[in-house]
Amino acid sequence: MMQLKGVCCAIVAGACFFSMSSGAEAAQSIRVLLSADVARLDIRADRPLWVTDAKGHGRALRSSVQVAAGGTGFVLNGVLMQTEQLTLGGGEQGLTLIFPRPARKPNGAAVSSGDSGTGISVSGLISLVRKGKGFLVINRVDLEEYVKGVVPAEVSSTWHPEMLKAQAVAARTYALYQQMLSAKRDYDVAATVQDQVYRGKQGIDAGILRAVEDTRGLVVTYQDAPIYAAFSSTAAGLTEDAMNVWSKEYPYLKGVECPFDLASPNYQWKSSFTVGTLEQNLRQQGFSVGTIATMEPVAFSRGGRVAKLRILHSGGELILRGEELRKAVGYTIIPSTQFAIESMGREVVLSGYGAGHAVGMCQWGAKELAELGYHFSTILQYYYPGTELQNMMLTKPPTPPSS
Repeated sequence: MMQLKGVCCAIVAGACFFSMSSGAEAAQSIRVLLSADVARLDIRADRPLWVTDAKGHGRALRSSVQVAAGGTGFVLNGVLMQTEQLTLGGGEQGLTLIFPRPARKPNGAAVSSGDSGTGISVSGLISLVRKGKGFLVINRVDLEEYVKGVVPAEVSSTWHPEMLKAQAVAARTYALYQQMLSAKRDYDVAATVQDQVYRGKQGIDAGILRAVEDTRGLVVTYQDAPIYAAFSSTAAGLTEDAMNVWSKEYPYLKGVECPFDLASPNYQWKSSFTVGTLEQNLRQQGFSVGTIATMEPVAFSRGGRVAKLRILHSGGELILRGEELRKAVGYTIIPSTQFAIESMGREVVLSGYGAGHAVGMCQWGAKELAELGYHFSTILQYYYPGTELQNMMLTKPPTPPSS
């Protein structure tokens, strides 16, 4: 079923960057969007912080600083700095960021509260970029340190070492792909499921360190360019062609058999949501929809997933892609598009299989393959047909997908 091809295993020596005054960064770093529309942020370090503005002017601060949006600039510990961008560093131990805990308005919208909120500890530097009434929080971090933060956020560090290596290579490849196509953006990847989950230093243990170090510098390539290394939790059958899910053609994101994820807690599921919630969320996302009467699948993918649904409502008919329904209702409420509608009244009841978009590597399937004795390179080449492993320094920029 699977055959191991020749694999290039040249390893690249990594470097960390912490000096701000010299401007020296790692040979390969990445910009990770931690949060957007931030109004206030507490930043802490175990030593004095160093901050530079957009013109490169720098000064030292004490080891704890509160940053807020003010005018067209920033307010640092009560002092206004007129600049659209700040960069902060705290030495080799990195920084801890404390975001205000979001409160809720009566209508359910999130607002910033004054309470101490969620924290994240990161390596590297923090860039703050003014946008609108708030600012972006971007972690500029060595790529290998970033991968160390992604792997335990995406899968359990207790999983088989070969699966952890496969996840590390996929995460590194995805990041490099996005970086090569993001020159006009303020950041390369977001730290959420929008791209891949990243929680800084949280969850990094000996197994994670070993998986990243053992694969250092390796990426999955197609025609010598990094691939769009999509992955998701549980395929529960065939993985999916990217064209069926995103209407974009990637020659290496083709469906393959995946009978390996039966142990996943999301292999089979049932969930429900109200019709009112669906109506409200569709309108918020720009769909013109009245009172919904019926909803039924009208097209399926080769893997048996709902490709399109027909929604009849008081204003007419709406054709919705399966992934658009997931986005409207919530990805946790509808784990995948491999579902059937059991009943529909005021409440819609779905029963289904799998979790995620099912394009590319199935994480629970990769776990089982690793436990069966397959090498991480074989796992990756199975889920990404026609690809090879290559040193990331030898790659060329990818070509954006056709649609």
